[in-house]
Amino acid sequence: RIAGQHGHVNFNTIPWVIYTSPEIAWVGRTEQQLKADGVKYKAGTFPFLANGRARALGDTTGMVKFLADAATDEILGVHIVGPMASELIAEAVVAMEFKASAEDIARICHAHPSLSEATKEAALAVDKRTLNF
Repeated sequence: RIAGQHGHVNFNTIPWVIYTSPEIAWVGRTEQQLKADGVKYKAGTFPFLANGRARALGDTTGMVKFLADAATDEILGVHIVGPMASELIAEAVVAMEFKASAEDIARICHAHPSLSEATKEAALAVDKRTLNF
């Protein structure tokens, strides 16, 4: 208890990071878990090869993948392999903690050029609406 209140931990929104090259980060569920549980979902991916900042850095390995509920569009999982994945996953953690949809992330203005644009593009890809791929 802190300040007389019980703590809150949503174990589904704890980010996982592997500090390799390329970095790997994820939050939430995997496609395998969703399939095993019979959850209908949509997936959207965006490769860093199509991201201007990644190209400028010369580090285009990997991609961002969003998994969203097929009916509600709520984000169920986000997986990132690529440059600064350990930093980029934070946006997905916040979004999932507040039950955001892929559309919520798709509507956010991201700086250009930035690696975080790949997050927006993957969210757009859930409904096949990428801007740069």
